[in-house]
Formats: sequence, structure tokens, C-alpha cells
Amino acid sequence: MSFDRIIREEARLVILRALEEQPDGRLNSELLRLTLESYGITKSRDWVHDELSWLREMGAVTVLVAGTVRVAAITAKGADHVGRRTIVEGIKRPSRPEA
Repeated sequence: MSFDRIIREEARLVILRALEEQPDGRLNSELLRLTLESYGITKSRDWVHDELSWLREMGAVTVLVAGTVRVAAITAKGADHVGRRTIVEGIKRPSRPEA
């Protein structure tokens, strides 16, 4: 597995978790970029847009274009991945909750 693939899969999980933590399940791409940066994944907003497009294609998020940012909202499928109820290939699997 390539390092790029590992980073992308990790970033996709971080994005889904960040969305799941929001009361309305939504964040814009700049806030997601900053969230990724706090996890040591420093990428451009365009890179985040590409990942949001991929997540949209997989059915894990919906995306609304708002000027220069994208607003992502987690879907039931994305929430099921974060909750370990289903697996979306290409997104890192969440670790098991501590017992």
C-alpha cells in the first residue's frame, strides 16, 4: 500500500469523524482543512475538495458549493462507517471504542 493511499484513507476518516461530531453533521472545506492539519495532514483546500468529491461518490457525504468553499454533510452511510456498522472501502476503519 502506498503512503499516499494511507494518508487519503486516514484523511477521509478524519473528515467523517469531524462531520459526525457536529450537531448538524456539516462543516465547510476550510474548517475540514484545518481539522486535518491538526492531525498532521497538511494539504491544500483543493486537495480537501477532491477528497470530498470522492466521499460524495461513495455516498458518505453530500456536498454543496458555497463560493470558494464546499459544505459537506455526513450521510447515513458515512455515519454507519464511523459507527463501525458498515465498511466503505477506501476509508480507514475506525478503531474499536475502549471497553
